[in-house]
Amino acid sequence: MQVGLDTDGWVGAPPPEDPNLAGWFTGAVSPGEKGTAVVVGHVDNTQGPAVFYGLGALKKGNHVEVARRDGKTAVFEIYGIEVFEKNNFPGDRVYASKGSPELRVITCGGGFSKANGYDGNVVAFARLVEVR
Repeated sequence: MQVGLDTDGWVGAPPPEDPNLAGWFTGAVSPGEKGTAVVVGHVDNTQGPAVFYGLGALKKGNHVEVARRDGKTAVFEIYGIEVFEKNNFPGDRVYASKGSPELRVITCGGGFSKANGYDGNVVAFARLVEVR
């Protein structure tokens, strides 16, 4: 699904009630275009694991496939995964365009408290390696 910015100016997320939804941030390019595309989703919800539950377990060299609206599949190869504190999130580094087609897959991570939720974000950095 498409997502925009939330009321606090952060990239929004899909509704937590549907754990299988991922959201493409419409303020960035679509996956496979020149620039940095952003896809977000929940790590879990009150019912259990969600769409990006295993994101932090991915490794360099793993592939992420994105089915595009034009019927093609953009294949990205992960070159890094990092966890950032939400209050020190490096937006410029995560969202900036590298001049070629890249993808950021983002979910919550780090420590968790019932009062504040997760205190960080897991970010997978990937570059386009194939379109089929």
